[in-house]
Amino acid sequence: MIFDIFSKKKSKLNIKKSKQARIIVDIHEKNSLVLANLQQSEADIEIKSLKVGDYIISNTLIERKTTSDFVSSMISKRLIIQLREMQPYKNKILILEGEISENINFNINAIRGMILSISLDFNIPIIQTKNSEDTAKFLLVLAKKQNQEKELSLHSRKGLTKKQQIQYILESFQGIGPATAKKLLKKYKNLKNIFNLAQEELQKELGKKSQAFNILDESY
Repeated sequence: MIFDIFSKKKSKLNIKKSKQARIIVDIHEKNSLVLANLQQSEADIEIKSLKVGDYIISNTLIERKTTSDFVSSMISKRLIIQLREMQPYKNKILILEGEISENINFNINAIRGMILSISLDFNIPIIQTKNSEDTAKFLLVLAKKQNQEKELSLHSRKGLTKKQQIQYILESFQGIGPATAKKLLKKYKNLKNIFNLAQEELQKELGKKSQAFNILDESY
């Protein structure tokens, strides 16, 4: 489940540095369109050589594969090696970028079987994104979420109430400020009710801000 968050500013990827964790990018990704999209934002980016994975955000390791790279790495067995190298990391994600077409020049059931194996045998969640821009958006949201969790943990030591914690989570969505978060919680009581609202209802309540809760379900 991906939270597709849009900025209020002109750049769709614009999120303030102070609101997110650093994104470490492997040097092999320096010419990728994902990095180009990240650099359009105000993200705190560091490019360095990583032994494992393509990105590190806080304590989460991310391996990115386009569909063509996914297939070629399956054939060369490189994918299995990479999956094994990711195992020591507690938090890890594989991003599968692009659609898997039935017309791809490889056994589609073999691809499905590998996806299941990654999720079940290697215990690595798979996030599917549409393209490089979508991947960049996901990385930015993850970075902000990681930073929010750190801040929440620090505030919790000072006795933050459960209601305040829930409001804090809502405020982590781009464009959702304290007033909007309080309004939603007053009417719908909890996060579950808010996230289960139909898009039409969200638009009625929030207008353009409803885009912050645009959720794409891509599960395997």
